[in-house]
Amino acid sequence: MTPLKPYLIRSIYEWILDNSLTPHLLVNAEHPGVVLPTDFVEDGRIVLNIRPEAIQGLTLGNEEVQFNARFSGKAMHIVVPTKAVLAIYAKENGKGMVFDPEDQDDETPPSAPEPTPPQRPQLRVVK
Repeated sequence: MTPLKPYLIRSIYEWILDNSLTPHLLVNAEHPGVVLPTDFVEDGRIVLNIRPEAIQGLTLGNEEVQFNARFSGKAMHIVVPTKAVLAIYAKENGKGMVFDPEDQDDETPPSAPEPTPPQRPQLRVVK
C-alpha cells in the first residue's frame, strides 16, 4: 500500500483552509533532500506558512511537498520530502497533526515466515 502520511497532509491542509485558518508545516530541515532557506532554520527545524496567498504552485505529492515562495524578498523553490514533514497545523489555534519522526509507514511491512511444507503423514496399522 502507499504511505498514509501524504494523504493526511493533504486532508488536514484542506480542513485548515475550509475553516479559514492558516496552514503551517513544521519541517525537519536536516532531512536529506530538503531545499529550504537556511537563514530561517532554528534547532534543525523550520515552520513554513503554506496558505495559498503566501505561496505559488503548491504541490502536495506522495513523495514531496513543493511550492514557490519569497523569503526576505528573494524568490525560492521549496522542496520538502514527505518524510521530513513533522507536523501540519493551523497557526491560529495549533490544531492539526504531529507526525512521529520515527514512523516509517512507507517501509514494507515485515514478511510472514515461509510456510513449512506439510509433513508426510505417518501411518501405522492398528489391529
